Amino acid sequence: MAIAEVSIVPLGTQSTSMSSYVGACVKVLDDSGLTYEVHGMGTIIEGRPKELFEIVLKMHEVPFEAGALRVVTSITIDDRRDKEASAKDKVEAVLKKMSQF
Repeated sequence: MAIAEVSIVPLGTQSTSMSSYVGACVKVLDDSGLTYEVHGMGTIIEGRPKELFEIVLKMHEVPFEAGALRVVTSITIDDRRDKEASAKDKVEAVLKKMSQF
């Protein structure tokens, strides 16, 4: 299981607001059945690397379909193969370490 952080930014639109584009991208993700979490600067997605690349490509196309003239998509993938991990596990590990300080 890999974890990806994705940020999709539409450019060349009529407004500085991006929430409608983000909502449409998240709808595509929601329909995929993958585990995800939306946060203020992007979205965390869990899945096999191939699934992650496929869904990010679909999400990348959404702003173009809605009229954006340019789209910048940033992806960071953590593909750990020595043990199972989830985004929640990663946060819990940090919180546990914080309690030691």
